[in-house]
Amino acid sequence: MPTQLFERSRGGENALLIQPHAGGPPGEGVVEEFAELARSAGARVAATLTARIDKPSPSILIGSGKLEEVKAACDATGADLVLINHALTPIQERNLEKALERRVVDRTGLILDIFAQRARSHEGKLQVELAQLRHMATRLVRGWTHLERQRGGSIGLRGPGETQLETDRRLLQKRVEMLQRRLEKVEVQHAQMRRARVRSELPRVALVGYTNAGKSTLFNALTGADAYAADQLFATLDPTVRRISLSAASGAVAAEGDARGNMVLADTVGFVRNLPHELVAAFRSTLSEAREADLLLHVVDADDPLRDERMAQVDAVLHDIGAGDIPQLLVFNKIDRIEGASPRIDQREGAPAAVWLSARDGLGLDLLHEALGQRLCLRRVAGAVQLPSSAGRLRARLHALGAVRDEAHVDDGWRLVVDLQLSDAQRLAAQADGAPLRPLLPAAEAAYPVESPA
Repeated sequence: MPTQLFERSRGGENALLIQPHAGGPPGEGVVEEFAELARSAGARVAATLTARIDKPSPSILIGSGKLEEVKAACDATGADLVLINHALTPIQERNLEKALERRVVDRTGLILDIFAQRARSHEGKLQVELAQLRHMATRLVRGWTHLERQRGGSIGLRGPGETQLETDRRLLQKRVEMLQRRLEKVEVQHAQMRRARVRSELPRVALVGYTNAGKSTLFNALTGADAYAADQLFATLDPTVRRISLSAASGAVAAEGDARGNMVLADTVGFVRNLPHELVAAFRSTLSEAREADLLLHVVDADDPLRDERMAQVDAVLHDIGAGDIPQLLVFNKIDRIEGASPRIDQREGAPAAVWLSARDGLGLDLLHEALGQRLCLRRVAGAVQLPSSAGRLRARLHALGAVRDEAHVDDGWRLVVDLQLSDAQRLAAQADGAPLRPLLPAAEAAYPVESPA
């Protein structure tokens, strides 16, 4: 018999949450976060049960006694969906659905469902579908157990040569390969756009942080954009990039009156504990904005009692995607929820390490502008250089970058006072006619590696 099909409630599903744990009780905040994930997916939380699992059952994960308790709780609360905060094997998921007579979704399936709701861009939709298909590939056996044998044996009963399950797997694999080709094309286009931003010589800053830390609210406050922001997990899925100016709030930067006060800011998807590996892999191209940034604004919910744990989890994901070595500026958001808190900048070894602010109320945004100006200016070099008349091409490049602050004609050439980004100085100095810039490089300050404040 085929696996039973379950109708989705059009008015939203009532979900029973199961939190497995080993040994002692679940960690602080784990159950609350899973409930918030369920609500973000559109479900109503009917009840929550914990299940101690010292030795997971290969067939149903939880024990038979707990299974009876779950079924009774579903009947009592009217739950039509069971969400389990743990990864399930296809066999476990099938057996639980058969025993409970309700849909069963594990943590990975729940996050995939949220991502499918949030994706808006073409790339985001492709990435979500690819992740869903890869997740589905291991679960095809659930729907076709009645067709897992080939027909044949006599005239009129011969089958097509492959089982229905094999046919589905082949079609699914073709779809996966097609999505991968499309994503590769999209990634090439995005890489070209990123190279164009690199050629514009603007510093690149990416907002990262735990989901629901307030990244999109801060992004909107800094850029004046209207990126979707809501008090829910994974409100932002698709990256948004804007060019902004720091000159309005940073006097030191504004005094120059040129492009050195501009930067490119990117808003990215939030992270969460135990983010499924297939999602990290599927969204690797989206997270390129974080991997290729000059500076990461690590946004933290200052009022979160688990903020240190959240910060460590974000750092772990950044390491997984290859962005672990990029300098960070911590932004402790939502200080409006902390009694007596006020905006401030925490310094470490003479450089800004953290900014305390409220993106919703606009408190401390001027301090963030100031800190960004200081941190990004650490990547600049300045001084006087003597160019021979044969270095006209280098002189033109410096003018094109807006790096020339003063210029005077001297015997057989020019004397320039320059101020430019360290990366530009290194690139020009590495070229054949860039020798006059090389004396500036030893005095240049490299990007300051920020550590989390104690």
